[in-house]
Amino acid sequence: MTDFYKKILDNNKEWVEKIISEDPNYFADLAKEQTPPLLWIGCSDSRVPANEIIGAKAGEVFVHRNIANMVVHSDMNMLSVLDYAVNVLKVKHVIVCGHYGCGGVKAAMGNQSIGIIDNWIRHIKDVYRLHDTYLDSIEDESERFNKFVEINTKEQVFDLSKTSIVQAAWKKGQELTLHGWVYGLNSGFVTDLNVNFSSNKDLDEVYQLKL
Repeated sequence: MTDFYKKILDNNKEWVEKIISEDPNYFADLAKEQTPPLLWIGCSDSRVPANEIIGAKAGEVFVHRNIANMVVHSDMNMLSVLDYAVNVLKVKHVIVCGHYGCGGVKAAMGNQSIGIIDNWIRHIKDVYRLHDTYLDSIEDESERFNKFVEINTKEQVFDLSKTSIVQAAWKKGQELTLHGWVYGLNSGFVTDLNVNFSSNKDLDEVYQLKL
């Protein structure tokens, strides 16, 4: 057993002991049910912990993570999480949170082959293509990178709003609002991108499903 592996097992025991010393019923209460008001769709990057960023406790955030916080309409993993969150847990908010310095977004700006992830990165490249005139006009590479992170996050919120799951919830009058954020690795602060949807009225008519 490596020192690192043993250490994380020991850390778990210490954590449990600390929690129980503060609240003996903590785990018994936590095991009863989960009623989170929020679904978080974020990046798999280890530096972006959903709960910690917003100061949420266990049980307060339902989380889905993938490379570059993508909402891909054919991704059954994401759709399954979304369906459960919206139709079973009845979350009232969904936040798509990107982050500055995202490796997936950076990879999509170049041509280096990484491996099987190239197929996932292509979805991000498709977003760049939609905005290439604007992005290519930004001469400073760091600024272009940051803007692409923001644009990619906004596009994922748009894609989320187009799903039949979200539109069906809105059709039923269910309270559900979508948001787009970007997290700053070097500051800890989130930036609200002011892309918020609570109905399909702001979508192009072709995306407004007749349910």
